Amino acid sequence: MTDKEKIIEKINRGAPGFIRLLGGKMVDFDTKKRACTFEFDIGKDYCHSVDIVQGGFVTAMLDAAMSHAMFLHEPEVVGLSSLEIKTTYLEPTRAGKLRVEGWSIKEGYKIVFMEGHVYNADNILTATASTVSKLSRAPAG
Repeated sequence: MTDKEKIIEKINRGAPGFIRLLGGKMVDFDTKKRACTFEFDIGKDYCHSVDIVQGGFVTAMLDAAMSHAMFLHEPEVVGLSSLEIKTTYLEPTRAGKLRVEGWSIKEGYKIVFMEGHVYNADNILTATASTVSKLSRAPAG
């Protein structure tokens, strides 16, 4: 097992419960690009109108990918609080397998700007998000 695979396994093992409820797991990351990729397998229990994933769950998946990208890039970051999230729904996001990517676009000591995308099984972009979050860092020393 590579070091990268060990990190992914550790993150998935310690993932918050809501990620597991949504059938999610991290599958890749790139610390140089400050990005990570999750896969989710969403059941119809999280849908309205038969198989359309409720927007709050779409935003939760995007938030998870974006925040994990930051945690991986800046190990001293111990907490992230969203100050603002904007989600844009481009197509219906339907139940099933989804790929969710998140990345940091600009970081300061206390604030980070991030973006994310949701793709369906046909690789169609269904939703995007941008967020501004407050960073909590481990105490120095």
